[in-house]
Amino acid sequence: MIEKIIRFWTIRELRNKVLVTLFLLAIVRILIFIPLPLIQTTAISRLFDQNAFLGFLNIFSGGGLENFSITTMGVGPYITASIIMQLLGIIVPQIEELQNEGEYGQRKINQYTRYLTFPLGIIQAYGVLILLRQNGVVATWTPTTLAVTLLMMTAGTLFVMWLGEIITERGIGNGISLIITLGILGALPLSIQNLITTVQTSGSYTMLISLAVITILSIVFVIIINEAKRLVPVAYARWLRSGGSFGSVPSHLPIKVNTAGVVPIIFAIAMLTIPVFLGQFFTQARTAWLANAANWLVQTFQPNTTAYNVIYFVLVFAFTFFYTNVLFTQQNYGENLKRVGAQIPGVSRGAATQRYLNRVLSRITLPGALFLGVVAIMPWLISLIIPQFGSTRSSSFFLISSAGLLIVVGVVRDTFFNIQAELKLHGYDDALLIR
Repeated sequence: MIEKIIRFWTIRELRNKVLVTLFLLAIVRILIFIPLPLIQTTAISRLFDQNAFLGFLNIFSGGGLENFSITTMGVGPYITASIIMQLLGIIVPQIEELQNEGEYGQRKINQYTRYLTFPLGIIQAYGVLILLRQNGVVATWTPTTLAVTLLMMTAGTLFVMWLGEIITERGIGNGISLIITLGILGALPLSIQNLITTVQTSGSYTMLISLAVITILSIVFVIIINEAKRLVPVAYARWLRSGGSFGSVPSHLPIKVNTAGVVPIIFAIAMLTIPVFLGQFFTQARTAWLANAANWLVQTFQPNTTAYNVIYFVLVFAFTFFYTNVLFTQQNYGENLKRVGAQIPGVSRGAATQRYLNRVLSRITLPGALFLGVVAIMPWLISLIIPQFGSTRSSSFFLISSAGLLIVVGVVRDTFFNIQAELKLHGYDDALLIR
């Protein structure tokens, strides 16, 4: 392994890509310590101790929300914009055509996603300010101060989004995913400290051992699911010179159990933030029924409630099938296999092949979707068994060992495979990871 790392480091182009990635990630990390005006520091820590939802969001902003920095919202608005564009691809034929136009279409969709991020950033920033103001964390603002703060928060999101795209183009791995992973890992030391404090207070070290075992098992199962695949047999036609006739070359088409990766988790988290932000706008409404409905939304969509976790599970389950289908449809395996003269034994070419692969995909995606759903709500499930870990601060560690862990493992794995692909382009064929 050390040999491979040394070989990687000796290749100037790859070394520069790694240095660019590390440098830009360091900038993202520094930004969370640049505070915005209006904040009352004495009140914000107390609020995060009492509000499970804010503690949940803070982990995925890398601590930017608790510090009320210029990156308070992280890449949340960009993720929301990406979800909207994916959904519009089903409804709007023009966007669906762009999704099928390869690199050019993807560039246009990315451009529209950036445009949509700005208004969504303004709306989400205002929702955060309203939430903090209602809890006495943000001082009274003037229209000018409010406008400047909204623009700074949105500009922070756009800047982080831009850094993520530069990492994707000139660095190693997917920039947005690496930034999300950095935020999760950045919150890990504080989460461990809170966990240890909880254990010391309760005096039960058996719980700590149990949690360590659960974490290790979670890592094992995440890796197993990420690597699991079904090999669909495929025969490629080939001209046999000796006999003067056509023969077939056996091969296979791998279909992963978890084709969607960590995207369903990220999408579901982004979607679950919307009801709370909408509710914050109307909690002080003069109309009684509107204020009651807003308060119900805010209370219901707290990460420690049953309703929240049931909806979370359903969203992850549904997004897994949705995103897998989007990715698979874009590949159009039926026509592509037909074009290269390949065929699945016993299945007609073209549309029949695509229907067969869709059935296979639906069957093997089911266990993957169930697994992702269970992993997503693992903190809540564990808190039902061990109530001491149901508090806001202690339960934050479970986000690292479940949904957060899934994101971290998936991103690290993809990054290693990207490095391996770069090495192969430079004539180095040995694998960095054992498959």
